[in-house]
Amino acid sequence: MVLLKDIMPAAQNNIDTKFILLEKGNTTLEGKNRKCLTLVADETAAVHLQLWGDECDAFDSGDIIHLSKGIFSYQHGNLVLRAGKRGKLEKRGEFTMSYVEIPNMSEIHWIPDPSNSKNYIQDYAISPQSRIFPPIP
Repeated sequence: MVLLKDIMPAAQNNIDTKFILLEKGNTTLEGKNRKCLTLVADETAAVHLQLWGDECDAFDSGDIIHLSKGIFSYQHGNLVLRAGKRGKLEKRGEFTMSYVEIPNMSEIHWIPDPSNSKNYIQDYAISPQSRIFPPIP
């Protein structure tokens, strides 16, 4: 399993990780599909997770979720973690997981790695606190 602090943008479904869902944004419609942006975290970092269709109703704040074959990439201009077509999200428990909200991996500016064009490296943090989800007091 990879820790959230170790994920980087890629066009591959290869992320296997576990996190707690902290907050769900509003569900919106994109064509015929529903989508919902969430904030999830583990003990090392936070990230925005994009849920689609029935996933929007399947998970609530406090759920501990395992993602297998996930992808961390740009979706409509936002850098989000998602299951994609090949990935799978499964609820594994509730409310019993340590987490941090900073850094938010979705709010880091990434640049191509000069030594390997297939990878990205962190350039700088766009914001020390989430621009989409305010910090939980």
